[in-house]
Amino acid sequence: MKRRFYLCLLLLLGLFQHGYSQFAAIDNYRKYFAVGKYNGADVAIIREYASQKKQFFIAVGFDDLKTYVIPAGMILPAPKDWDDILASYSSTPYVRAINNAKKQSLPLQDAGIQHGDSKEKGIALTIDLCPSHKALDRVIFTSIVKEFHKFKQPEPIGISITGKFLHSHAQDIDWLKKMANSGAIEIVWINHTYNHNYDPKLPLAHNFLLETGTNLDSEILLLEKSLLENEIVFSPFFRFPGLVSDSQLVDRVTDYGLIPIGSDAWLAKGQNANNGDIVLIHGNGNEPIGVKDFLSLLKKQKDAILNKQWLLYDLREDIEQEFDK
Repeated sequence: MKRRFYLCLLLLLGLFQHGYSQFAAIDNYRKYFAVGKYNGADVAIIREYASQKKQFFIAVGFDDLKTYVIPAGMILPAPKDWDDILASYSSTPYVRAINNAKKQSLPLQDAGIQHGDSKEKGIALTIDLCPSHKALDRVIFTSIVKEFHKFKQPEPIGISITGKFLHSHAQDIDWLKKMANSGAIEIVWINHTYNHNYDPKLPLAHNFLLETGTNLDSEILLLEKSLLENEIVFSPFFRFPGLVSDSQLVDRVTDYGLIPIGSDAWLAKGQNANNGDIVLIHGNGNEPIGVKDFLSLLKKQKDAILNKQWLLYDLREDIEQEFDK
């Protein structure tokens, strides 16, 4: 009888805890702009949603560029138009990064922030996971852990994730989450759209997100919602599929409160990785040359890594330092 009582108690506790999860099924996920104080710092609220009849906000730190999932009762939002937020907080790293990205919107390819703090000794690594039938290139992550293990700290890695990869590679995603939960790596999840549509018959100027009929609201918000339902908190960064965009599209993306990032070192294209670069490789099994080049780069920098003269940098901290001047 006593055993049955404790089993029932444990079950009730489990249900109670689950009932307060901000990662259960999500309803009414939408853009919502406000400002507020959280943990003593100013934050920009960019989303709101409901989960199990409770309201939550998604907020970004104006200074640290970190993303927070905040229950409605823990913050007092002051609603503001997005343009008012940009004007009122124009001196913060978050808004300065957004404004800088908008200035880099003229090229058809590689718009957005391409470079971090050039004074750093190392790179900000970003790994794109576009839709693919192939498995995750896990060797990228295990090699990083092997080379940096002596520092006994999670190594920061940016992952540009698509919704199609998220839903078709459940085991790979679980493996990445376990790596992060173990403290081996720290993942900065980057929005790479839900579908990542591409038509090889279309010119770049009418392809990817520039293709007629593309629903940008769905591409951005559906991915965010899917990530949250998979217990993944996304960053405020966005990478255009194919790195293809135009100035109007960049403006539309930043109006979601997101910071477009490009890359000045796409390794598979023969571009060299220099200090402060945002480096791009694909880890979806479709770009073996880029993976090979990155593993060669790790070997080349082995002595520098041991002497802390070549490091991996957190994209949030990298951009914060670049625009906190």
